[in-house]
Parts: sequence; C-alpha cells; structure tokens
Amino acid sequence: MLNNLTENEILSLAKKGNDEALNFIISKYRSTAEALAARWINSPIEHEDLVQEGSIGILAAVKSYDAAKGAAFSSYCYTCVYNSIKTALRKVNRKKDVPTGNVVPLEEEFVDAKAAMLSAEDDFLAQESVSLLIEQLDKNLSKLENEVLRLYISGHSYSEIGSRIGKDEKAINNAMQRIRKKLKEVSFGN
Repeated sequence: MLNNLTENEILSLAKKGNDEALNFIISKYRSTAEALAARWINSPIEHEDLVQEGSIGILAAVKSYDAAKGAAFSSYCYTCVYNSIKTALRKVNRKKDVPTGNVVPLEEEFVDAKAAMLSAEDDFLAQESVSLLIEQLDKNLSKLENEVLRLYISGHSYSEIGSRIGKDEKAINNAMQRIRKKLKEVSFGN
C-alpha cells in the first residue's frame, strides 16, 4: 500500500493514526536513533534504552512535523531524536547530582511547581510513551495480568491483590512473573 506514496503522504497517514505508515516511518528512521544512541558509549543509560528514547523522538517528529515550514522530515526527525536522547541523559544526570542529605520531598514543597518543571517536549514525550505503553500492555497482557498489574502499581501486596480478585498468592506471583517477562519484550513498533 505504501510503495507508491511519497514520504510526506506516508507521514500524513501516520499522523492520522495509520499504524502501517507509522511503523514504516519508525523502521526507516530507527537507524538514526541507533546511530545517535551509539555516540554515548559510556552513558549511564543502556544503548537499547537510548534507542527507545530515540524512537520516542521519531514519534514526536511524526506528530509535530509541518512540511510547510520548509525543513525536510529527515532533518527534523534527526533533531527530535537527538533532543529526545539528550533530554533522557539530562534527566539521569540531574538525578545523580542531587545530594541525598539535602533533598526536600516533592510532596511538601513543590507539588504545584512540578508541572512548570516539565518542558512542553518532555510532557509530549511522556504522554506518547505512556499511550504507547498502555497500548502495548493491552495487546500483550491478559485481563487477569492487567488487573494484577494495576493493583500492584496502586501499592497493593500480593496477598491483598489475591483477596481482591479471588486468587491465591502463588497465582498472583505467577501472574507478576509473566508480566515482568512481557514487559521486557514490549516494543514500540520497531
């Protein structure tokens, strides 16, 4: 279907939610993400995680690209991928540099300031990441596994989860093991 289309036509389809077009663009520019991620050999973030951050940059580029502004998509995408990876590295480095003895809990002082601390790009990328993760979880986890994960993330223990959904602790533990395995395999269309 996509063979006879220009890149701008494929981008237009991807923006409208066409999965085939989006996967085509992600596949085409994944090498850009891999090449940029390879620049940080001694990074505190693993190479594959940097590539995933780059893939998020590709998604951001697809969503926000405007051909009318004159830039080629390849140049725009490169910039978005680079910025996404750099943002991830800055966040990791920021966390490393915080002296643990002088930390003021966010809940006490800065709840209202939290939104101001996120840049528009960080916010967009976070929303895209969460949307993709939820979509992948819905595809890959069973109804039971989704319920177990939701309760676990909410802070419930295995025994509390078991009581709520009528399963024993061993069944919950087995479900969590399957969830962990599936989460390691989550792909963002690459």
